[in-house]
Amino acid sequence: MFLGEGPVRRAAGFVAAMGLFACAASSAIAQSWPSRSITMVVPFPPGPAVDLVARLIGAKLAEALGQPVVVENRTGANGTIAASAVARASPDGHTLLMGTAGTHVTAVHLMKALPYDPVTDFTPIAAAVEPVTSLVVHGKLPVGSVEELVAYAKERPGQMSFGSSGAGSVFHLMGELFNKTVGVKLGHVAYRGVEPAMQDTIGGHIPMTFISVSNALEPAQAGLVKILAVLEPQRYARLPDVRSMSEIIPAFVKPSSWFGVLGPAKLPADVTARLNSEIVKALSAAEVRARLDAVGLTVIGGSPADFAALIKDGIERYGVIIRDSGIKPE
Repeated sequence: MFLGEGPVRRAAGFVAAMGLFACAASSAIAQSWPSRSITMVVPFPPGPAVDLVARLIGAKLAEALGQPVVVENRTGANGTIAASAVARASPDGHTLLMGTAGTHVTAVHLMKALPYDPVTDFTPIAAAVEPVTSLVVHGKLPVGSVEELVAYAKERPGQMSFGSSGAGSVFHLMGELFNKTVGVKLGHVAYRGVEPAMQDTIGGHIPMTFISVSNALEPAQAGLVKILAVLEPQRYARLPDVRSMSEIIPAFVKPSSWFGVLGPAKLPADVTARLNSEIVKALSAAEVRARLDAVGLTVIGGSPADFAALIKDGIERYGVIIRDSGIKPE
C-alpha cells in the first residue's frame, strides 16, 4: 500500500529508524563485550550440583574472555528469585543465570503466579549438564531388579511408597511417571531435601526413593541400598552394569532435568554465540568432565536452538506428568 506524505509515513519512518538504532546498539554491545566482570547468578546455595557447574564454567569463561566471572548465590522461592533478577537485568551479556529445569520447566505448572515467562523473558545460551537420576531401594528389600520391584508392588497394593526431595521436585515427578508407566500406585512421601529421603531409605522407613545417582553411590557401595536403574535413556558410565529404565521399560522416557546457562531476553546474537562456544569448550575440557562425572552429571552441550527446544519439550512433557498426577499449582 502506498504511503502518502503524512502521519502514517512519518510513523513508518520512525519505526524503521528505531529498528536500525536497536540493531546498531546491539552491535555496539557485542563489539565492546565483555567490558567488565560477568555475574553468574545461581538460584541455590553452594554445593556439588548447580553451584559446582556454575563455578567450573565460570572459571573457563574468565580465562577465555579476559574478565572475571563472579558466581552469586541468590537463593529463595525454589530458584525463582534468582531467575526473576536475571530476567530483569540488562541484556548486555554481563548477567547470566545458571538455570535448571526447576526454574524454567516445572515451575510453569507448579506456581500460580510465576514472576517471569521462562521462554520469552530469557535467551537460552547452552544446556550444560544432565543430573543422572536413579531408582534406589532399601538394601534388604527382597528385589533385585525393576521387574521384581514391580511384581512385588503389585502383590501389595496400597502398601508401597517412594520418597523424594519434595513435592513437585523432579524426583517426585519421576515416581509419578513410574507409577503411570508400569501400572502401580506407589504413595509419595515428600522430604525436605535429598539427604532425609536417602537416610529413610537406608533405615528402611521407606522402601525406595528416586534420587541423584551421586547421592546413592556411597550407600550402594556399602550395601545399604541397591540401585536398580538409572532413569536416563543411556546407562551411566560409572555403573555400566546398571540398566537404564528405558532398557527395562521402553515406554518410560524421562524428560531432561538439565542445568543450563541463560541470559535476559534480547541478548545480542554475537554475544550469545560466543558464550555458547566458550561454554561448550569448557564442558569438553577433560578436567571439567572428570569433576562433573564424579558427582553424577553428564554433559549435554549443543547450540542455543537445541537448548530452546529442550526447554519447550520439558514444559510440555513435565506438564503432562503433573496434570496426570493431579498435582495442583500453589
